[in-house]
Amino acid sequence: MPQISLRGQEMPESPIRKLAPLALAAKSRGVKVYHLNIGQPDLPTPQCGLDALRRVDRRVLEYSPSQGYESYREKLTHYYKRYGIDVTADDIIITAGGSEAVLFAFMSTLDPGDEIIIPEPAYANYMAFALSVGVRIRTLTTTIEQGFALPHVEKFEELISERTKAILICNPNNPTGYLYTRREMNQIRDLVRKYDLYLFSDEVYREYIYTGSPYISAMHLRGIEQNTLLIDSVSKRYSECGIRIGALITRNEAVRRAVMKFCQARLSPPLLGQIVAEASLDAPEEYYRDVYEEYVERRKVLVDGLNRIPGVYSPIPMGAFYTVAKLPVDDAEKFCRWCLEEFNCEGETVMMAPAAGFYTTPGLGRNQVRMAYVLKKDDLERALVVLRKALEEYPGRTIGSE
Repeated sequence: MPQISLRGQEMPESPIRKLAPLALAAKSRGVKVYHLNIGQPDLPTPQCGLDALRRVDRRVLEYSPSQGYESYREKLTHYYKRYGIDVTADDIIITAGGSEAVLFAFMSTLDPGDEIIIPEPAYANYMAFALSVGVRIRTLTTTIEQGFALPHVEKFEELISERTKAILICNPNNPTGYLYTRREMNQIRDLVRKYDLYLFSDEVYREYIYTGSPYISAMHLRGIEQNTLLIDSVSKRYSECGIRIGALITRNEAVRRAVMKFCQARLSPPLLGQIVAEASLDAPEEYYRDVYEEYVERRKVLVDGLNRIPGVYSPIPMGAFYTVAKLPVDDAEKFCRWCLEEFNCEGETVMMAPAAGFYTTPGLGRNQVRMAYVLKKDDLERALVVLRKALEEYPGRTIGSE
C-alpha cells in the first residue's frame, strides 16, 4: 500500500477543529455544546452584502480575473484610507480567504530551508503553511503572565541567522487578543530594516480594538514599504467566513508579480464571494458600531467570568475576539476531550481549543485553552457556569485535589 508523504505525516492537526468529531458525537447523544473553540461570529452579515447575493441574475458564473475584480480592489482602497493605509488598486490582490494570502506570501518570498520568526502562541495555520513550503519556524515565546507582550528586541536578535528571511505578526492577535504597541511595532520595523527582512502582518481584526491606543498597521511603518506584506480578510469584519475572500497587499511590485503566478495557477478567487464582499463595503457606520459594542460586552462577560472561577486566569485581551486562559488542569487537551466525551451539566457542555496547538515549543500551553467570545451574552454566561462545574468535577484538576 503506498505511503502518504512525509509532509502529510508531519502536517499538524488544527487545534481549533480536531475535536470536532467529539462535539458531533456529544450532540448525537443529545448534549448541547457551547462552541468557544472557533472564531465563527454569530452576528449578522451586512444586509447590503446579502442583498447583493440575492440579486445575482447572471446566466454564467464565470472566472473572475486572477487578481480579483478591479471594481472591488478600487473600492477597497477607500476602505483602507479610513485607517490611514494609502494603497492603490494595483497593490491589492484578492485571495480565497486570508489563508490563501498567507500561503501565497510564503510561496512568493521564501525558499525551502529559510526561517521565519513568529511570536508564539500563534494562529496554528501559520505553522501548517510554513511546513507546506519547507520553511522553518523560529518562535519568539510570549507568556500569559506578561499578557503576551513582546520580549525585548535582544530576544528577537538571538533568533536571527543567515537563513532568517521574515517576521510574521498578527495584530490584533489570534489567539491571544494582544494588541501591539507603537513601541513594539517600531521595534519590529527597526529589525526588518536592519536585517532586510520581509514583514508579514495579518490584520484581519483591525475593527476590534478595545483601547484608546491608536491602531498601528505595518503599512504605517516608514522605511520598510518594500518589505511589508499585509494579510486581510472579510471573514471576521462582516461575519462572512463562508465566502472565502481575503487580500494580500504590498507595494513591492516584484512580490506582486510572483504572487500573481500562483494566482493564475489557481485561476481565480471566488466570484460570488467578491460580489458579496464588494457590496458589504457599503455597510453603514451603525453596523460597525453595533458589532463593536456587542464584542465589548461579550469580552467583559467572558473575561470577568473566567477570572471569577477558582484557579482560572485570563489576561484582558485588547483586540480581536479571543482570549487564552490558564486552567487548573493537568492537561488542557485531555480536559477538552473529557468535557466532550464524559461530562455534561444538565445536558450541556463546552468546547474549547487546547492552546498547546498554538505553540511550536513542546510543552508550552499545556494548561491553557483559547476561547472565542463569539456567542451571545446569555450563552457565554451559561457556558461559564458549565465550565466552572466541569473544572470542579474533572479528575485531573490541579487545585483543591487531594
